[in-house]
Amino acid sequence: MAEQYDLIVLGSGPGGYVAAIRAAQLGLKTAIVERENLGGICLNWGCIPTKALLRSAEVFHQMKHAKAYGLAADNVSADIAAVVARSRGVAKQLNQGVTHLMKKNKIAVHMGAGVLKAPGTLEVTSDKGTETLTAKHIIVATGARARDLPFAPADGNRVWTYRHAMTPKELPSNLLVIGSGAIGIEFASFYNDMGSKVTVVEALDRVVPVEDADVSAFLEKSLTKQGLTVLTGAGVEALTVGATGVKAKIKTKDGKVTEGDYSHVIVAIGIVPNTEAIGLEALGVKTERGIIQVDGYGRTGIPGLWAIGDVTPGPWLAHKASHEGVTTAEAIAAELGNKDVHPHPLDRSNIPGCTYCHPQIASVGLTEAKAKEAGHDIKVGNFPFIGNGKAIALGESDGFVKTVFDAKTGELLGAHMVGAEVTEMIQGFVIGKTLETTEAELINTVFPHPTISESMHESVLSAFGRTIHM
Repeated sequence: MAEQYDLIVLGSGPGGYVAAIRAAQLGLKTAIVERENLGGICLNWGCIPTKALLRSAEVFHQMKHAKAYGLAADNVSADIAAVVARSRGVAKQLNQGVTHLMKKNKIAVHMGAGVLKAPGTLEVTSDKGTETLTAKHIIVATGARARDLPFAPADGNRVWTYRHAMTPKELPSNLLVIGSGAIGIEFASFYNDMGSKVTVVEALDRVVPVEDADVSAFLEKSLTKQGLTVLTGAGVEALTVGATGVKAKIKTKDGKVTEGDYSHVIVAIGIVPNTEAIGLEALGVKTERGIIQVDGYGRTGIPGLWAIGDVTPGPWLAHKASHEGVTTAEAIAAELGNKDVHPHPLDRSNIPGCTYCHPQIASVGLTEAKAKEAGHDIKVGNFPFIGNGKAIALGESDGFVKTVFDAKTGELLGAHMVGAEVTEMIQGFVIGKTLETTEAELINTVFPHPTISESMHESVLSAFGRTIHM
């Protein structure tokens, strides 16, 4: 006899487990199916453990520059095995936290690989056998995996994906990072701070190409100053993997092909949604390049079947998946007759992006170029950290805040930051955009002193010719 639920969530990443919790809070009998670790990639092999690694690198960087603060820290060294062990310990702690949340919310956990067999029917296979679960609604939240180079698939020895890069057996002496999106740049920053010689290759004409052009230019200059080699407009044409290293042929922007020797390579060229072999085709689910097409509430077009997270259109971010999880759970509850929930469709224009390299990057909304392309007459503000007292006191005066406004209405169209702790500050602008704020509200907001967040205020003032400290 198949176990019957109101909702089954396939996948327990930051989208899946949040959807399950919200559904349980709304009184739905809920189950979650996971083939590997509760918490998914983000918690176990992505967002959280990488931030633990980056924190170690940040502390190590500060120790090596202690003299700048009037301190002495001589002969400092790093134990990469201990750094990795700390990172894995953080991931384990949070994995246990998700396990606790499942029990607390009375969510049934089925460990195994799930396959959709029919509308409302999921077959789960594990080493213990196969069981059939049924539900009125099913959410697909199976996430994504790293994309391989077609001519040099990752082997975990010399050619790594992000997963291999989180648990290195040794510190690379000479590292090649292919791709300068968030994942590539974070690992380039981490390994550079840990002492590796790092080269970054990006096919497009600038690093972190989804960010504002001014942020990209600032980051490239900063990375180069830190000792990284950055090659933009370049591509890796071949990798020859040996027992002790990798030989790479790189075509640079001037059309020349050079050869270089590297101890390790990290491939960070995007992700592939985990939508194969889970039964979508048989149910007639519409996908484009493996990505499930959904409406603003997660509906797939197949009654009772929903999708969230990295299997749906981007941006492919953990916080976007979590937000979708809540929205979809509430939409399902509403369909089942709950009149107390009022879900709102996802607004992709208000999703922040954060990159935890050194220096950090954070942004929300339109870049200056995109705002112009959209036909806006704009006002742009820019305030450098060198004009901020707290940033100078911290020894973190490299960075800036840039804001983009509609000149006619005063609407905040976008905000872009690079520098210390900007990933913590961006939410101020996200809230502002969500509330449809204009420059008037931001100008009349009192910012605490001394904080780096005062740069946010000054950037707004700059856009309207009212800067105080520059």
